[in-house]
Amino acid sequence: MNLSINKQLQIHRPQFSELHSRNLSGTRKLQHPISTRNRLPPLSPTLSFSRSLGFPLCSGSDFPHWSTSSLVSRCVPEMFSDPPEPGPGPNGESVPAQVPKQKDTSIVKILRESNSFLPHVVLGSTLLALVYPPSFTWFTTRYYAPALGFLMFAVGVNSREKDFLEAFKRPAAIFAGYVGQFVVKPLLGYLFGTISATLFGLPPSIGAGIMLVSCVSGAQLSNYATFLTDPLMAPLSIIMTSLSTATAVFITPMLSLLLIGKKLPVDVKGMMSSIMQIVVAPIAAGLLLNRFFPLICDAIRPLLPPLSVLVTALCVGAPLALNIESVISPFGVTILLLVIAFHFSAFVAGYLFSGLLFHKASDVKALQRTLSYETGMQSSLLALALANRFFQDPLVGVPPAISTVIMSLMGFSLVMIWAKRKEQV
Repeated sequence: MNLSINKQLQIHRPQFSELHSRNLSGTRKLQHPISTRNRLPPLSPTLSFSRSLGFPLCSGSDFPHWSTSSLVSRCVPEMFSDPPEPGPGPNGESVPAQVPKQKDTSIVKILRESNSFLPHVVLGSTLLALVYPPSFTWFTTRYYAPALGFLMFAVGVNSREKDFLEAFKRPAAIFAGYVGQFVVKPLLGYLFGTISATLFGLPPSIGAGIMLVSCVSGAQLSNYATFLTDPLMAPLSIIMTSLSTATAVFITPMLSLLLIGKKLPVDVKGMMSSIMQIVVAPIAAGLLLNRFFPLICDAIRPLLPPLSVLVTALCVGAPLALNIESVISPFGVTILLLVIAFHFSAFVAGYLFSGLLFHKASDVKALQRTLSYETGMQSSLLALALANRFFQDPLVGVPPAISTVIMSLMGFSLVMIWAKRKEQV
């Protein structure tokens, strides 16, 4: 019986096609010449419409039920119905049903994504330090080195030895970062230090403070900012900062003498000890832990982002709270605008400078972001310590104190902006 029906369908296919086309256009319906017992009903407009939308057609066993509701229920895709049941695969094996993935809202995912709140937390800590300074005054300068060391440890846990070896293979990028740190930035510091006295009539000590900020080495926070935006560039950023910090014992006194007219003796032994405590030892510990104890790293890695956010907020709020009297001085607003202009120019200069040098590199955008952080963020805490130790006028310490907050806010705001742009690409 099935064979005869198939043969009749093949014989009368033209008539069936004609019936189909006329039925869709709303013209008269032709009676199919097949016998009444084997006659196929006219093709439903619902079925044709479903075919035009790409819906799956019904199987042959569905043809006895020709009501509109039956066609819709059998021909509409499964995405509009209940989740599919497991069924047999092509070889007879059981194939699990594909259930739509649920959005992961686990606590681990929340902890890992806490870095996205960093700019907001930094802004909140700044406002809190201004409104209620005692909330941060307990975090004195003796805690800065361990706090920054923790951030470097977090970078080390998420890095590998070969990442640093690969970074050393880019001497041109390292040299460009060094030029941005000790050539481009001091020129900008001298420019805005001069503007503060000539255009705004501020005391010379304010200009000296701005120039002092431009003479110090790169900030470890730039390494963490780079890690959040371009993790593969973090080793390169760390090498740049370490090199500028190591040579700052010679470069900073020379630049301060050239720009300010006063030679600031820097403790070479203390500077080397600081590099070991803040950079080398924590990163080495993170790399070794990642290499020999990966299970421990996997266990602690989700906890590092929220702790890093907290530590960064403390490193931003504490200097502001400890120097609140200088910040709210009569010159505070003008100094704030000058420091913002100085850092903004440094970020832009680093970005454009590296774009010109490495425009042919495949990762030019990542290099531009890295060198922008390296040029725009510097060790303002070191400048603040030098100002308090070697200058009698307390106004010299006001620009470094404001710089600590501004460079952090601007740097981590760029982290948020660039990270979102990368997600959209």
